[in-house]
Amino acid sequence: MRVLCKDAINHIGEEISLEGWIHNVREMPEFSFVVLRDRSGSVQGIIENPQFEVPKLCNEMVIRMKGNSVKSNIAKAGFEIKVTGIEVLGSVEDELPTQINKKNPVEHLERLLDYRYFSLRHPKLSAIFKIQAMICQGFREYLASQSFTEIHTPKIVASGTEGGANLFKVDYFGRPAYLAQSPQFYKQMMVGAFERVYEVAPVFRAEPHNTSRHVNEYTSLDFEMGFIKNENDIMDMEEGLLNYTVGLVNENCKPELDVIGAKVELNNKIPMLRMTEVHEILSKKYNISYAEGFDIDPEGERSICDYMLKETGCEFVFITGYPIASRPMYTYPDPDHPGDTRGFDLIYRGMEITTGGQRIHDFKMLIENLKKFNCNPDLFTFYTDVFKYGMPPHGGLAIGLERITCQMLGLKNIREGTLFPRDLDRLTP
Repeated sequence: MRVLCKDAINHIGEEISLEGWIHNVREMPEFSFVVLRDRSGSVQGIIENPQFEVPKLCNEMVIRMKGNSVKSNIAKAGFEIKVTGIEVLGSVEDELPTQINKKNPVEHLERLLDYRYFSLRHPKLSAIFKIQAMICQGFREYLASQSFTEIHTPKIVASGTEGGANLFKVDYFGRPAYLAQSPQFYKQMMVGAFERVYEVAPVFRAEPHNTSRHVNEYTSLDFEMGFIKNENDIMDMEEGLLNYTVGLVNENCKPELDVIGAKVELNNKIPMLRMTEVHEILSKKYNISYAEGFDIDPEGERSICDYMLKETGCEFVFITGYPIASRPMYTYPDPDHPGDTRGFDLIYRGMEITTGGQRIHDFKMLIENLKKFNCNPDLFTFYTDVFKYGMPPHGGLAIGLERITCQMLGLKNIREGTLFPRDLDRLTP
């Protein structure tokens, strides 16, 4: 029976069989060391006075290694495998495109992405996506515990959620169609059926950006919930979600966090500022000014997080009170602050990771708002018709999976937290 590398220590004194990749091999005159790697970690084997034919070994060869698990005062793990047999399961046919067995990846990011299918064997790079998977697990588990239903919405749509030119157009059997910018319309519709829904799925933005913060396909963590009082209910739900997810990551991903050198924490309560307060703080403390009613830029996001960390010790901050002009047409206007909406963003370590808010649920108000945004209501009947038949006050949000991964782990470029990035220049692998 195959034993995983991390479990070999539980079989001291036993003969076991392990399978994986050769992470490193060192041949000495009288003995050889073979470090074997699998999904759980690595273990050191020693070939000494072999009573079997030893094949020619090289890094990244896939082997089955049999041997006795024994205690060792030399091996870092405190034990090693006295190898009694090796079978080659997968050979290496070419020069390795990147180095896997160094502590840190040594190649430029572009080369690591060119050979992504191989470079992700590096423990420090694969750790990113093990943690990312745990973020998704936390998202699903927490929302399921709060009576949300998981849904799967279309990614080929008749019109854009956000409008504008940032749409990928496709030929749909002779008719124009688009890749979905967001599941927004559909998750709102589903509030009318399930009250609370969520989705983990790709979205597409045809934005000609070439920055460390943008890719053209990313994974969006969306939820929408009905019978809310206002946007505070949405923020409360996200706060609970993030506390649960951070706890799950710390509980289950300690080896991955250690290999990356990342520390993840959340002090339970996320502070909140209105946009007008943000403008005032940035102007007074950082000499950064914005016109009234305008959103802040990346410099402003970094600065306000710096300020809130010093003031509250929290690396997250909710920004509320976004002006109508900077929010989508379905965002609920704030009756207590004319000109503003009940929309919000969550900024984490200097980057926006969430956009959300209360939505318009009244049919007549929605039609009027479409017109105010110069949208033809006749083109959105597939979406607006549901509001004719009784929709509760509702709202939701979208979290960029790659962005929260990068901020959580201190990565410098969103492509590092994207499995196979799609940007202006990259369509393969």
